[in-house]
Amino acid sequence: MARAGLTADRVTAEAADLADETGLDQVTMSAVARRLGVKDASLYGHVRNLEDLRGRIALLAADEKTTRIAEAIAGLAGREALVAYANTWRDYAREHPGRYLATQTPIRIDPELAANAPGPRRAVDLTYRLLRAYDLREPDLTDAVRLLRSTFHGFVALETAGGFAHTRTPQQSWERGLEALHTLLRHWPSTRGES
Repeated sequence: MARAGLTADRVTAEAADLADETGLDQVTMSAVARRLGVKDASLYGHVRNLEDLRGRIALLAADEKTTRIAEAIAGLAGREALVAYANTWRDYAREHPGRYLATQTPIRIDPELAANAPGPRRAVDLTYRLLRAYDLREPDLTDAVRLLRSTFHGFVALETAGGFAHTRTPQQSWERGLEALHTLLRHWPSTRGES
């Protein structure tokens, strides 16, 4: 029988906090159970296994990050929206490293949970809406989405790992990089008409 007060959402939130504090790789069923003051077996009434728990962390993080981005870019377009989007992405990744990593790690997520999770779908919608302001259409949209994601993620991964050992600050490079992305998006080499 499930312990009173213990829910899948509570277990997930506790695991997400643990991931931020110690790293996603340190999230185990035993570690989460200890934090909640229960036996390991008590968790299995709420989550199937560790992979299910990590998938739930990824969905929670996707929803949190997307909500923040939506609030940050509301009413903005073009350069202002791009900068707000990127800064919010970076801030979330630095504030919640374990949660963020869960969104960037291949994890098998229960299809039913994924289908009912608003975060990932909303993230795609927000990103495509941001890029449509640059008058991009398919297949350019997909290529631009991949460029933004790899740029933001790559920068954050290198920054948090201490990979920028130079006198120029990461913030200066981040700001110039966003200016370069804005310029590129405004002058995107179109693939329209290609077969």
